[in-house]
Amino acid sequence: MLKFSAMQRLGVYIQVPFCQTKCTYCNFHTGVVSESRFAPYAEAVCREVRDHLSLLELAGVSCATDFLVDSVYIGGGTPSLLAPGLLAEILRAVRDSFACALQEVTLEADPETIEPEKAALWAASGINRISFGVQSFIDDELKAAGRLHRAADIYRAVPILRNLGFKNLSFDLIAGLPKQTALSWRRSLDDLIALSPEHASIYIMEIDEGSRLGLEVLQGGSRYSARDLPSEESMASFYELAQRELKSAGYEQYEISNWAKAGFTSQHNLKYWRREPYLGFGAGSHSFSGTHRWANLHDAASYVAAISAGKTAVQCVDLVTPELALEEELFLGLRKLAGIDLSRIRRQYGVDLEEKLFRLASSGMIEREGNMLRLPADKLSVSNEIIVELLR
Repeated sequence: MLKFSAMQRLGVYIQVPFCQTKCTYCNFHTGVVSESRFAPYAEAVCREVRDHLSLLELAGVSCATDFLVDSVYIGGGTPSLLAPGLLAEILRAVRDSFACALQEVTLEADPETIEPEKAALWAASGINRISFGVQSFIDDELKAAGRLHRAADIYRAVPILRNLGFKNLSFDLIAGLPKQTALSWRRSLDDLIALSPEHASIYIMEIDEGSRLGLEVLQGGSRYSARDLPSEESMASFYELAQRELKSAGYEQYEISNWAKAGFTSQHNLKYWRREPYLGFGAGSHSFSGTHRWANLHDAASYVAAISAGKTAVQCVDLVTPELALEEELFLGLRKLAGIDLSRIRRQYGVDLEEKLFRLASSGMIEREGNMLRLPADKLSVSNEIIVELLR
């Protein structure tokens, strides 16, 4: 049996794998389905939450009961597609099943799904943070990426949320969308800053065969505006411009892809980067106990069938060996701008990284301040290469 440590704060993640359309760059396990499947799915999530102890027991996971849930993140997909009542039922199941002191309850939402009545019900259910899939403020880029919303939807949605008292908004932008230029990227940054969300996430476009766009690029095709992608050098320069502009606008970068105004770092997402425990519910969700990681079935229909039959939806359970834990400490720790405490790494894992650190520090790839190790701000756009070298 694997077990959670007692008396810990816990994050709960709810996966809603449904979208109105599939973005060309998306490599997530999400799908476009009939609305008739939303309620049975939400019912299955509620049942998994309420029966989590017995269902995890079936998967060989023994879960302690004396931890405190302080963050919930409802992601996807596009969870704002669900009727507000279904979201409220899911949150009620969480409150009924766990000791809760909820400080941050996030809902991912696309701008075109925001309506006053829905948003008022979100607030009434306890949702206090909205993460917007903005991606761009340029309509041609949004069209090329297969997004349904347009810039006007963003400007329409933000006042609705502000008027209802939402004081914690996060915007996502993607550096490297098809048709994006240096001028259009600066405009998206300017528009984001003008709307003044409390939090911003900047992601560099990933090219892999898991998305339609990525596969098209790798195959040398032209569909999905594959030949209109900016160069890798341009993407890096877009990211670096975001670093400068967001800093000037009062945002602090605290993780490779994330910036926040004072007091608005994502408390839930910090759990991932700090390797703190979290439980995932829903199709394709992941969980971490500190010693093991496990994942649910990706297919939503298979997930609902399993839960409805009283079976576990856990597809795989993996032991986190000391070697893998160290890799995770370095990979996830260096994503944070605060860096890694080397004295804790030496104490906990009994390893000496001095030879590798000296080589990387000499070439300017990392920087040290006492026992703290971090990536230099001007190297964050090539962070993956540095982390791979450190793990080599």
